[in-house]
Amino acid sequence: MEKQVARERLPPQAYDGSTCHGLEQDTETGLGAVDIERIEKVYRKLDLRIIPAFWTLYFLCSAIRSNVGLSQTMNIAQKHDLAHELHLTPKQISTGLALFYVCYVVFDLPSNLVMTRLSPRVWMSRIVIAVGIIGSCMAAMKAAWSFYLLRLLLGVVIAGMWPGMAYYLTLFYPPSRTGKRIGQYFTAAQVSAAVVGLVSAGFQKMDGLQGLVGFQWMFLLYGLVAICVGIGLLWWLPDRPLPPGESPVRTGLDKWIPQSRPALTGEDALIHYEDLTRVYRRRQWTLMDLWHVVIDWRVWPLFLMYFGVVGVGIGVQNYATVIIRATNPKLTGIQLSLLSAPIWIMDLIAILLVTPFSDRFHHHRALFFSVPVCIQIAGLLMTTYAGSIANPWPRYGGLLLVGFGLGPTVPITMTWTNEIFQPRHGEVGVAAASALVSGLGNLGSILTTYALFQGWPADARKGRKQYRKSTLVMVGILCLSILSAITMTLLLRYVGNRPNGKQISSGSSTSEGEGVIVDGAARRELQERGLGRLWWSRR
Repeated sequence: MEKQVARERLPPQAYDGSTCHGLEQDTETGLGAVDIERIEKVYRKLDLRIIPAFWTLYFLCSAIRSNVGLSQTMNIAQKHDLAHELHLTPKQISTGLALFYVCYVVFDLPSNLVMTRLSPRVWMSRIVIAVGIIGSCMAAMKAAWSFYLLRLLLGVVIAGMWPGMAYYLTLFYPPSRTGKRIGQYFTAAQVSAAVVGLVSAGFQKMDGLQGLVGFQWMFLLYGLVAICVGIGLLWWLPDRPLPPGESPVRTGLDKWIPQSRPALTGEDALIHYEDLTRVYRRRQWTLMDLWHVVIDWRVWPLFLMYFGVVGVGIGVQNYATVIIRATNPKLTGIQLSLLSAPIWIMDLIAILLVTPFSDRFHHHRALFFSVPVCIQIAGLLMTTYAGSIANPWPRYGGLLLVGFGLGPTVPITMTWTNEIFQPRHGEVGVAAASALVSGLGNLGSILTTYALFQGWPADARKGRKQYRKSTLVMVGILCLSILSAITMTLLLRYVGNRPNGKQISSGSSTSEGEGVIVDGAARRELQERGLGRLWWSRR
């Protein structure tokens, strides 16, 4: 029988999150008091190991996923854009964009569940390598059928990446601290959108080189780089943490896969074990555990929040250059690519400003979500109604506001999902709920890529009112997101979020009728950090 470290068991009402002058009493270890600053250093050490790897893989996968948007206007004057090269109609392009998200919705949950049973590190590497292979193959597209097929396959292989990253973080961090981290690597999508827009100007200069047009070079080179990075992740990312003194058991195919260094060793590993014991106490989940997550009502407000913001985000990402061109048809392909970049720079700025404070005031996630959504709504209304034929730039200013408002909303939704479902359902709760929220939420992406903009022929007619109805539909789904966030807040206040009494995994709770296992992070999560221990308040 395995020797287990005894943990303090307290009834839920006994949580007081008390600390004393930066020291946390830890009666289980016999170490007396643990310096909070020492714990912070452990998490910062994990940041250096995990966040750069996640940022890099998300940058490349986002670039490959969204390059289709840029390819619609690259070298358009020479008729070497995607539509002319593949003889596609606007409706066919919208269909191809939407097919990706259909597969994404279907395979998100299965992919994340597989990740909980296998090595998370190997599964993330598999995703990036497969995305790189499909991305490279997109350089060889010649007709609509190949465009449809590769978009379908891309959706299959990339499914589970985004919720898998959120799940992976909960193996190393308390849920209340994942918002800033998700925001940090989510900036890769914004930098990708900005950089890809700028770099696409260079790819357009390569048009005709070796018989390939500009967008084909773009697909090929990004895909090859992703394959190399995916292989490197096998050494770069740490695998799930093990209790101090335990070594991984390698069987079957694991013997042939490179082994990465542990995330933490020595005293750092012990401190992490005591602070986040819940992730070390895992058991294999059952179908009944999964069913309890699926029928939990808390999934559905989160899904509707995600539906609105991700739908608008993907719609703007895929059609940014198309929307800008509608405001000023005289702009060239290179000018359109360059003008799309500031939208995502605004997005990045908002992420870096808002997500750290949403972690410090994690009891107010709905507020940090709703205010940026209101900014998006204001931006969409500007894009729809502002400016004039002589001066269309206020409409472009509206797109910049949309970009700023988009930034924090997706990371906050995923973080709130982690916070709610890890205490209630443990590891399978985080994996399944994040996949359901992300996967079903991408139905919003299908709406905005297939039914709106170029997918809505009547709304795509040239003129002052071009795309007006599409932007108003996006305003509507954003209002639904705000309403869902308010509903979630009220229900959590009056119904609560007590742990599922039948769940044992992750150390979140024991069998029904027993108390809850309390680790150091769980005690601290009951209180907001506020503005304490920021750089200006440290002695």
